[in-house]
Parts: sequence; structure tokens; C-alpha cells
Amino acid sequence: MTDFDNVQDEDAKLCPFFQQQKEECYKFFDEWTDPEQTDFIQSCLAKMSHHQHSQINTYLRPMLKRDFISLLPKRGLDHVAETILSYLDVGSLRCAELVCREWYRVITDGMLWKKLIERKVKAYPIFAGLAKRRGWIRYLFKPAPGEQHPNHLFYRRLFPKIVRDIENTERNWRGGRHNLQRINCSSESSRGVYCSQYDDQKIVSGLRDNTIKIWDRNTLECTNVLTGHTGSVLCLQFDDKVIVSGSSDATVRVWNVEGGQPVNTLIHHCEAVLHLRFNNGLMVTCSKDRSIAVWEMVSPSDITLKRVLVGHRAAVNVVDFDEKYIVSASGDRTIKIWNTSDCDFVRTLIGHKRGIACLQYKGNLIVSGSSDNTIRLWDIESGTSLRVLEGHEELVRCIRFDHKRIVSGAYDGKIKVWDLVAALDPRKPDSSLCLQTLSKHTGRVFRLQFDEFQIVSSSHDDTILIWDFLGPDDAS
Repeated sequence: MTDFDNVQDEDAKLCPFFQQQKEECYKFFDEWTDPEQTDFIQSCLAKMSHHQHSQINTYLRPMLKRDFISLLPKRGLDHVAETILSYLDVGSLRCAELVCREWYRVITDGMLWKKLIERKVKAYPIFAGLAKRRGWIRYLFKPAPGEQHPNHLFYRRLFPKIVRDIENTERNWRGGRHNLQRINCSSESSRGVYCSQYDDQKIVSGLRDNTIKIWDRNTLECTNVLTGHTGSVLCLQFDDKVIVSGSSDATVRVWNVEGGQPVNTLIHHCEAVLHLRFNNGLMVTCSKDRSIAVWEMVSPSDITLKRVLVGHRAAVNVVDFDEKYIVSASGDRTIKIWNTSDCDFVRTLIGHKRGIACLQYKGNLIVSGSSDNTIRLWDIESGTSLRVLEGHEELVRCIRFDHKRIVSGAYDGKIKVWDLVAALDPRKPDSSLCLQTLSKHTGRVFRLQFDEFQIVSSSHDDTILIWDFLGPDDAS
């Protein structure tokens, strides 16, 4: 019996006619419309004391609660209950399983742990990468014809393993623990691997012996050699259709990625092509001749020169771009910004004390490496130098960054891993920024690329090294 019921009983004792009057009130109340009933109750509440309000609130609170998740399936709306719970984060979903049997049934029947994993695979590269590396990608999304996915418990047990994998990988990055694989690219005429790029199936490398070699990611065996350049292959990029390479022979060549057949040769620069980037029908190349060429790529065989950008006073060593800006860096110690749409010059960034050998541009951030042995972080809009990273002993030749870390390679043969988040925080001391130094190359590091799990680097020592931070599979 509630306190409110006790009050009613006491009132009945005090007034002999209370029960009779109450019944008469019920008759009037039942004849009124909803708005009239509400108005009457509000008027009664206005005449009551604070103490009475508290008692009524205690009585009403449980009446206002509804277990809508349990009620929806009873009305044939299981899918609505599943959709509501599917928006929960990991911790909330764990708690929801413990509410009652009906909630647990909705979560189980709706395969909500599977759906949670699928959302994270779509949203986060580390989940997508793990799905491929560990092989559980085959248990997600639509099953292959003739196959059936596991039950709910498989995904409920899989999720903690995924979290452990992610945590272990981060600890390995910070602790420098890795498995190392080596590709020996040496030949009679080979004296260095100037550039490389990889995907899940292959590594494509440009060599000083004028060739492009393609390596199988699983066997690390050479599967194809592309010949045609008459000078060292200094830069390259590939997608699912073409490989584009630049050489000290001053040409840019286009190759079919399937089979490696030559498709096109672009002759414009009068000295070595030092770097190139292409994306969404646009390509930008730069050269020792101090110029930057902007190309329109209709197809692999239909590439036309759109604009030539001049302004640097020394070799242009590297370019990068997106839909807003083209960014170039030169031996003249400057970084120049150009509008992508009309190729107009925007601004010059000045800060490095010697020539700039490498950079990457993404969002509002530029990270550059120089022969002054430093790395600089820049705000592209303001042109402000945000931080200077020191630690390499020779020219910083290659650099890449993602949302968490910067990885740099230098002529001192070392690869350094830096904490990007800390580097962007001016309160963090310089001593906390370099997480690890990796020293397995015996020659200058020319190029590197990395993802959530690995670094792939190439060097003057004729090797490509694969630094894997993922670690063994947790089968427990």
C-alpha cells in the first residue's frame, strides 16, 4: 500500500461522506472530455500543498514508466525494438542485455552485436583492416551464396577479441614491437629502391635500375617487371586501373595495373620527374626543372596538360593536393599553396632553414621534412608553423601521417614514429613526441607508407621492409 492510499484511508475516516462524494465525483469525471479532465486535475493540484504534491509524485512516477522495448514485440514491432537498440554503444548494449529476458531476446534475435561490428567496420579503418587481416570479414554483411553466418554468440564473443587486437596493436606501435619481413630487390644493376606503394595484394616499387617491380604481398615474390624508362624510377602511384611513374629520364609513364602493359608516355618536363600525385581525373607532377604540371586525366590514354605552375627557385621535390589546394615543396626552402580549381597562387610558407624533401597535406594540416633534419607542422589556412620536430640526424626524405601518428624516414637510415595528437598540443614537451625509432635499414630511407597495422619502407640498401605491429591472432 502506498502513502497515497494511506492518505485516502485517513480521509475516509475523517469524513463519513467521503466515499459517497468520491463516487459522485467519478461519475462527473467520467462524463468529461480529456481536456476537461486534465483541467480539473490541474485545478485540484493548484489547491494542494507541497507535501501533497510530493505524495502524488511518488504515486505517479511508476505509472509513467513504460518498458517500450518489451511492449513493441507484443504488438508485432520487433523490428522497431531492434532498430532502437541498434543505436546503443558498446557499454550500453552490454547493459541492455542484463535488463530482462525480453531485452536479451531482442538483442539476440536482432543480431545486434553483428550489426555493431558491421557499423564499426564501415566507420573505422582499424576495424576494416582487422576484418581483412583476421579473416572475419567473411562473417559480416551478406553471406556468400550457399553459406550461413554464425549465431549471435559468435559475434558477442568476437567483439572483445577485436578490442584486444586494437589495444595490443597500439601498445606494439608505442613499444616498437613488430614482426619484420624483408624483400631483397638487389640485382646486378640495382642500387636502391626509390619509391613504393602497397595494397592488400601487392607492393609496387620503383628502382634505380630503371625498372618497376611488382611483389606479391603473401609470398613476397616478384610477379612482374615493367621496363621502358631509361632512367631511375623516382616516383609512382597506382590505383585499381593504372600505375603512373615518373623518372629521371624526364618522362611520366602510364601502365596497365593488370599485366603491366605500357599505356601512355607523357613528355613535358625537361629534367627528372621527382614526384607525382593523381586522383579524381587530375594529376600533378613536379620536376627538377622547377616547374609543376597539372594534367587532366580523362582516361589512361587521354591525358592532357592543363596548366604549368612556376614560382619555385629550385627543384620541386614533392607535391600533394585535394579538391581545394595544390601544395608543393622545393629545394628553395619554401612550400607554396595553389588553388586546385584555377591553379592561382595563394601563399608561401617559410620556416625551414634548408631545402624541403617531402610533405603530406590533409585537411588543414601540412607535415613537411627537410634537409635541415627537422619536421614541421603547418596550418595551411594561416600559414603558421605549429611545431618543429627534431630527432633525425640527416635529411628527412619521406613522411606520412594519419589521425594519430606521423611516420618519417631519413638519410640516417632511421624511421621515427611520432605522436601527432601530442605534437599539435603546444603544452606537450618535445621529449614526449617521438614514440619509437626503428633502425633496421642499412642505407638511406627513400619512401614509406603506413596504415593502422604496418609500415612499408624502401631504401638505398636495396630492400623493402614490412614492419607489422598487429601481432599473432588471439584464438583464445
